[in-house]
Amino acid sequence: MSSPDSAPSDINWDQLRQVALEMTKRAYAPYSNFSVGAAAITTTGSIVSGTNVENVSYGLTLCAECGLVSDLVAHSAGKLVAVVVVSGSGEHCAPCGRCRQLLVEHAAPHALINTAEGPRPVVDLLPGHFDVSRLKDG
Repeated sequence: MSSPDSAPSDINWDQLRQVALEMTKRAYAPYSNFSVGAAAITTTGSIVSGTNVENVSYGLTLCAECGLVSDLVAHSAGKLVAVVVVSGSGEHCAPCGRCRQLLVEHAAPHALINTAEGPRPVVDLLPGHFDVSRLKDG
């Protein structure tokens, strides 16, 4: 596995895609019937995952990426190195704005996300993202 400061080179995208696809089967999506699964490899070498959990109010729905980051934090698994997000049909899903912020904040510097166009840097999802440096006086 790559160090947190270097670009990932040995990502098993097929394995992550399979884990993400399996997570779509665990989704709670009775209102939209749109199941989403997410999986990632971390700087500790762990695989973390998440699925969407809808709520009747829709606005309180938890995206699969929220579950992924919760799994990451709950298991002290470091930072995200490579991320896959798919629908129940196996198509890539683009993270929403809230999830883009979550992924960027919990990603290693050169983390990648697999998109329909291929892997790309997670930070490219949210140009000008808000980070801890913006909390400092100055």
